[in-house]
Amino acid sequence: MNSELDILSDVLDSLHICGSLLLHESYTAPWAITLPDAGELGQLLNVERGTRAVAFHLVERGHLELVSADASHEQSPLVVEAGEMVICFSGTAHQISQGVNPPRLPVENILLGEPIPFRCSTGTRGSLVCLCGVFYLHDTHLNPLFASLPSVLHAPISQAETFQNLSGVANLIVQELEQRAPGSNFMVERLLELLCAGAVRSYMARLQPQEPSWLKGVRDPIISRALALIHAQPGGDWSVDTLAQQVALSPSRFAARFKDTLGESPMSYVSKWRIHVASRLLNSTEKNISEIASEVGYENLAAFSRAFKRHLDIPPGMWRSQHCT
Repeated sequence: MNSELDILSDVLDSLHICGSLLLHESYTAPWAITLPDAGELGQLLNVERGTRAVAFHLVERGHLELVSADASHEQSPLVVEAGEMVICFSGTAHQISQGVNPPRLPVENILLGEPIPFRCSTGTRGSLVCLCGVFYLHDTHLNPLFASLPSVLHAPISQAETFQNLSGVANLIVQELEQRAPGSNFMVERLLELLCAGAVRSYMARLQPQEPSWLKGVRDPIISRALALIHAQPGGDWSVDTLAQQVALSPSRFAARFKDTLGESPMSYVSKWRIHVASRLLNSTEKNISEIASEVGYENLAAFSRAFKRHLDIPPGMWRSQHCT
């Protein structure tokens, strides 16, 4: 396994992606459904603190138009065709719709069981069949992959050449929903996790980043090796010199290449990743703060606390009390 895949696996695993389906419906145009921002959506779904609820929409038949709440009047809607999916990573409130002057229905009304005037009756064929749900992402703070993702990821999963096997995963989800066999809820949730991870991986594979970014870094054979080392040993005794030695470059050439590729210095990245790992340990373990500080490379608790507050705005003890599960 190469270092790029190691890094991607690491950051995907740190997100602890879970999937949940909210709607699998057939609608007749005109119609519109509004969804709140990630914060309100999380409250609506009783999501635990520190978890981000990211809406997704997968079109099985027909098409829909997506408009973000922050879009300008001149901005055209994003059209999502059959065999395509959108994941709204930014968490911005948005509307999905079809047709002219559609009646609007908030998604919370649908989840409360209110009648849907544009839902097709049993046995009739609507103008759209779609699956709408959420991906729950954990520990997104300082996660370099999450920070690099687009506001809305538009994934034409039916295109086998760029979205390998994702159409098969989508088809399995539909089959499970239609068959309703024992264990189908569990199967659908696991398949949704695969769908999200696969969409992100395929997005990375087809991306040709020009500007400095983490995604550009994992594509660089030299920088990706350095990233893999940092991720594998966040508490390592890292410096520009030691990292440069590991990738067989002079310190000056390594530092320049790292900055040109990622847009930040090597030690800035090391610091962010250490605090990201520390925040996860504070959330998920009972280790004391001194142990965690040492584990991520800080011998001095005061220095760790200062770095933690610099990156996440609050001290580690307060973070634990607010986020601990």
